[in-house]
Amino acid sequence: MLNHYEAAFVLTPVLSEPQMKEAVDKFEKLLTENGGSILSREEWGLKKLAYPIQGKTTGFYALLQFDVEPEMIAKLETAFRRDERVLRFLTTRLDKYAYEYSEKRRNVNLKKEEA
Repeated sequence: MLNHYEAAFVLTPVLSEPQMKEAVDKFEKLLTENGGSILSREEWGLKKLAYPIQGKTTGFYALLQFDVEPEMIAKLETAFRRDERVLRFLTTRLDKYAYEYSEKRRNVNLKKEEA
């Protein structure tokens, strides 16, 4: 049974824009190759961190929303830990209310992009 998840992660600020996109693509590909489907991908860009992490005060923020088997989460988090470009990550399972909210938010963002 597929569950709804979202993973937010912060990448090191020393990356260029194409390198950041390549890192996000890597995690997206890992999910899709293991039977998952990507619902949404958001790149929030370079933001100031609330506190320094590894001596860095900024980082590239990204968010992936996806459906995948629960066993795949351990593989994804292992990939996050092994990638030296990832400063922090958080993977959460969305309950039905959070999923409905994220779906509404995606639809609003799509309407904004079309306008």
